[in-house]
Amino acid sequence: MTTTGPVPALADRATACADRLRAADRVLLASHIDADGLTSAAVATTALSRADIPVETVFKKQLDATEIASIAAREYDTVLFTDFGSGQLDVISEHVAAGDFEAVIADHHQPSDPADCHPDAVMDTDGYADFETHLNPLLEGIDGASELSGAGAAYVLARALADEDTDNRDLASLAVVGAVGDMQAVGGELVGANAGLVEEGIEAGVVEEGTDLSLYGKQTRPLPKLLEYATEVPIPGISNDEAGATRFLEGLGLDLKADGEWRTWADLTDDERQTVASALVRRAVERGVPADKIETLVGTTYTLPAEPSGTELRDASEFSTLLNATARYERADVGLAVCLGERDAPLERARRLLSNHRRNLSEGLTLVKERGVTQAGSVQWFDAGDAVRETIVGIVAGMALGTDGVDSDKPIIAFASKDDEETKVSARATGPLVGRGVDLSAVMREAAQSVGGDGGGHDIAAGATVPAGEEDAFVEAADEIISDQLS
Repeated sequence: MTTTGPVPALADRATACADRLRAADRVLLASHIDADGLTSAAVATTALSRADIPVETVFKKQLDATEIASIAAREYDTVLFTDFGSGQLDVISEHVAAGDFEAVIADHHQPSDPADCHPDAVMDTDGYADFETHLNPLLEGIDGASELSGAGAAYVLARALADEDTDNRDLASLAVVGAVGDMQAVGGELVGANAGLVEEGIEAGVVEEGTDLSLYGKQTRPLPKLLEYATEVPIPGISNDEAGATRFLEGLGLDLKADGEWRTWADLTDDERQTVASALVRRAVERGVPADKIETLVGTTYTLPAEPSGTELRDASEFSTLLNATARYERADVGLAVCLGERDAPLERARRLLSNHRRNLSEGLTLVKERGVTQAGSVQWFDAGDAVRETIVGIVAGMALGTDGVDSDKPIIAFASKDDEETKVSARATGPLVGRGVDLSAVMREAAQSVGGDGGGHDIAAGATVPAGEEDAFVEAADEIISDQLS
């Protein structure tokens, strides 16, 4: 086995995939539409272009039989799937066996059951459908939900595609953004195979790892807004309290404004940051915030030093949110352009989409609070209908988990209308629930299939599509499966 590359266990698979791609006259690259999918596509597109392999990139909200058929109709001999494909090997294998195209997959989701795939196109690896050019951490015992994202798998492939002119280590920054965007930071820190990618990014000078206040928006939000919206660790009198956050800052005796405008966290000196952080911790202690929550106020941060300070692109978390605001609103081209280094018009368009995205998430969360969630045994659920876009209902569900009226000790299921015939289902859980045995990937797949749909994903976050009108039956099936997992 080859033991080189950022993830040695995947080196042989990466080499096989790279060799197949080099042999292609041209490649069609298909990727998912979230931040991990966009960064996956950008990493792979860049690596292919540097290797002088012509590539066309397309994005799909979901990879179902219809979309795979449309890809087969493009008459490309080689198709590279990034951030999906493994869970759709049952359908992909049929096209491969029919000679429609050769597949290369760089993914981190749970692969299909070999029994559901064409026997001439796949083999069985520890119960997973597998084939020669299949790059997936799960096939080598690496957790695809917390140790390597889709962008990470694409980065491993990119390193295998490197030549004497470029080693592609500069693409590690996008892999880190993808991992952070895929919620893979465990306790705020990237671990496992992801840690190897961070190390390569640091060596290449494109990633900086540090310890800082672990609040979202340190680069772009004015300080009062940074604290007001910091609901990950609710601090009475500051969180969700604009006036309270302002009073807190004004009472620190620091000059936190410039030209009459509030500065951002990125604008502060190290001493000023220490003063604010220490005061924030003291306030949390005084107001009775649990010690384990207070500890999470400070954590590991990932900064992209090549990007301008004070912009969304400087911080991996803010960068990933910016990307989510593009493809989820049918503008994957904008997100890809930003990932590929284009600024000016694409970046301004992405920022406008981000403003709209934040407004939609806020309205979605308000809707959940107003309508409430329905308790159903071991799960809880809400139906957003057409009031929340089906591309963001999963994000809304994750934001709602643990808020007032939503039990953080139960997985949450969200429904949103796709069209008159289908309903999108998204599910989210917490780390402790996964630790107790919850696997939403299995829940979404099995419950959806029981009502004529299909699904998959990760143990902590997964999705499905089901026929409209089958929502109640789906919840009943999901509740039964989760109850069994927890028993």
